[in-house]
Amino acid sequence: MATILTNTVSWHHGEEEIHRLLRAPHGENPTVPYLSPGAGFLVQQAPLLALGTLDSEGRPWSTIWGGTEGFAGPVAESSIGLRTQVDTKYDPVVQALLGNWTDDHSDSDLGIGKMVSGLAIDLEHRRRVKLYGRMVAGSLSDTDPGQAQLIVHIEESLGNCPKYMNKKHIVPAQPDPKLVSDSPQLNAAAVELLSRADTMFVSSSHGTTNMDTNTRGGPPGFMRVESNQPSGAVLVYPEYSGNRLYQTLGNLQTTPLAGYAVPDFENGHVLYVTGRTEILAGKAASTILPRSNLAIRLTVDAAIFVQNGLAFRGKTGEPSPYNPSVRYLINEKQLPGVQKNDNPDATATLIKKEDITPSIKRVRFRVSGRGPTSWTAGQYATLSFEDELDMGYSHMREDDPTSLNDDYVRTFTVSSYPGRDLPQDQFEMMIRRNGPVTKYLFQVNERAGLEVPLKGFGGSFQVSTGEGIITPFIAGGIGITPLLAQLPDLNISQLRLFWSVSIQDIGLVHDTFQRWPQLPVSTTLFITGREVDLDGADRRLWDGIQSSGLLIRRRMQAEDLDLTLADRWYLCAGVTLKRMVLNWLAGKTVVYEDFNY
Repeated sequence: MATILTNTVSWHHGEEEIHRLLRAPHGENPTVPYLSPGAGFLVQQAPLLALGTLDSEGRPWSTIWGGTEGFAGPVAESSIGLRTQVDTKYDPVVQALLGNWTDDHSDSDLGIGKMVSGLAIDLEHRRRVKLYGRMVAGSLSDTDPGQAQLIVHIEESLGNCPKYMNKKHIVPAQPDPKLVSDSPQLNAAAVELLSRADTMFVSSSHGTTNMDTNTRGGPPGFMRVESNQPSGAVLVYPEYSGNRLYQTLGNLQTTPLAGYAVPDFENGHVLYVTGRTEILAGKAASTILPRSNLAIRLTVDAAIFVQNGLAFRGKTGEPSPYNPSVRYLINEKQLPGVQKNDNPDATATLIKKEDITPSIKRVRFRVSGRGPTSWTAGQYATLSFEDELDMGYSHMREDDPTSLNDDYVRTFTVSSYPGRDLPQDQFEMMIRRNGPVTKYLFQVNERAGLEVPLKGFGGSFQVSTGEGIITPFIAGGIGITPLLAQLPDLNISQLRLFWSVSIQDIGLVHDTFQRWPQLPVSTTLFITGREVDLDGADRRLWDGIQSSGLLIRRRMQAEDLDLTLADRWYLCAGVTLKRMVLNWLAGKTVVYEDFNY
């Protein structure tokens, strides 16, 4: 007679508290109390197995073992075994489970009966399954690096979705571990690893009754360093929209401790950290990590940075399509969304739109609110379109994956000078159709009375000119925008503008020169893109600009920039042009604005 296994795993009270806090709909726990056939199959196929356990002080740690398919697999009903090379000296999970191995060992010398959580993960094909159980047996060779053998009886398993998994092709490698640092204050190499890491593993526990190991992925640098003092670094990372089971967060609600392993797939380095956690929800998250509704703050109690400590390498493949952009901390200089929030109740009402080119518009907003809201030339406005565009929660959205973590808050440089040609309560922005917010602005009728929250004005991209001092400014496309807002304050005769524009945006050049007829004398134009069929007004614009002798019909090149003009240069351009210009201007002071709208 066949035995029917049923799901008897209940939510623990920490998970239930998180569900209530985050208003997750009630549902049954999909975790099964055994090694499911699907889980057993993936354990055998996956080249990596992340493991978590508690040390003698009750602190959770994480590690990553493996490097080849088949190093782990089912060995009995609801039991898995694994055999792989490990770092026997510094890997904290090796030390907690197998560190006291001797020829005349006893069960008390080993981690027999200890909780072990696992995550079998195949990054190349974006597959993973969570495991929890107890250690049954283990051994460790006395070589360095050594070979670990482990048998774990699985008490729970759960398949997880592929979201936020950045593809890696895993190959085995010979570890040669060297301890670089064991201080809770992270050394420079560990901080640098965090700045480019796009995958990490986290282990947490519900007291001494259950454990969980899972992965977190995102864009490179999604884990941020809030502070790094001798007492211990403080890290913050966002919790992206997921399956809303909140099993890790449920553990952290009852036992606010976690262990992390951050692998360097390129060269085999690894950062192990353990520490105290804080769940940041709602305003508590957004005031520290803007554009986040949920985040984790970790205060590091212990850290181990090991060079070449991993038995595998990973060749980077395509990133997850669900990754949002990096969310910077409020105290980070490069944060594009730091606001001077003069009036938290301010509203911006769309009152006018003008076509500049088929893909560029000028839009005008009127500001209203309980108190005054002011800005200066060169600043940006941050607007929230969440009420207009957010479609609510969805676990997966294959047709538009990035929308799941889109807060619809956008930052645009103001293109008008405060109070010049416009009332004091109005401002204009130049927008290019690129994404859901600008697409919406292109479509909405200004007579519809669109009102959106104005988060505030910010930024300090200020251009200055002086008598006898040349001020060079390099712009790519609508990177001209911050300069336009500041022209009334500048001595245009002292300005040297190098402006790269696509031929399809020739209307932007015409509009700019019409508004500022003295600007062409100070401008060198670089017109890029393939020849297009121009007719009517566009043809007349093109012919007029061609006859002016201002333009160069090719991409900007290093030799086009006279480095003797000035020691201080200004730049507002897209990623590609910015990277090239910064190389060309090596040794110069370059004040630049990122232009990724």
